[in-house]
Amino acid sequence: MTRQVGWLLDLTGGPVPYAEAWALQRTLLAARQAGRIPDVLVLLEHTPVVTIGRTGLGGNLLVSPDVLRAQGVDLFEIERGGDVTYHGPGQLVGYPIVDLRALDEEVVRFMRTLEESIIRTVAVFGISAARQRGYPGVWVAGAKIAAVGVAVKRRVTMHGFALNVNMDLSAFSVINPCGLGRPVTSMAEVLGGPVEMAHVRRVYAEQFSDVFRIAVHPTSRETFEGALREVPATAEDATPPQAVPAEGVSVVPR
Repeated sequence: MTRQVGWLLDLTGGPVPYAEAWALQRTLLAARQAGRIPDVLVLLEHTPVVTIGRTGLGGNLLVSPDVLRAQGVDLFEIERGGDVTYHGPGQLVGYPIVDLRALDEEVVRFMRTLEESIIRTVAVFGISAARQRGYPGVWVAGAKIAAVGVAVKRRVTMHGFALNVNMDLSAFSVINPCGLGRPVTSMAEVLGGPVEMAHVRRVYAEQFSDVFRIAVHPTSRETFEGALREVPATAEDATPPQAVPAEGVSVVPR
């Protein structure tokens, strides 16, 4: 039984720059806080980017911002939990914008449910994955296949997960992923060949609906943009994201 109807915003037109997706999240967050839209699941791939969460340590970024820039990799410090991670093409990223009141405002329960949605997704493809106590995310034989990190603002979640599907794992060499010193893997590496991303996206949306009991339905840009035009932006939610400059860090207002 589903508890309510939500929106699925599946951005399939190619990898999305992080700044664009971050601004979209903040707009959706404000709209959900205002009760103008239902819960939303955003699915996408990113252009190459390194993000550093609230508990990030500078030493877990293994190269300088100048080196990242030369490699065409953006760098952002953001408001999610966790340390440093990498996003790029071939990785499925999901951003659930969910009102936690339906989950009794239990953030840990939300995180475990989000991990469960990933575990069930890869199981459909024959991959046995699990949690590791004390280490957020989803693991396969000791290697991380999906990272999880969220932020909660006025009872509504943002950020989410990154599932390695077909990505080039050598891209992670610029960071110590999540500050754990543990290897990463992908669905393609585990299965010994590429996986159809469109299939993974469909399966994930189904598993998300099941575990969160939210019936997410595909929603057009026109529909959600029309709803968002009715939402007045606050000073916080309208603040555009800023890339981290080579000489310092631009901290996102909290």
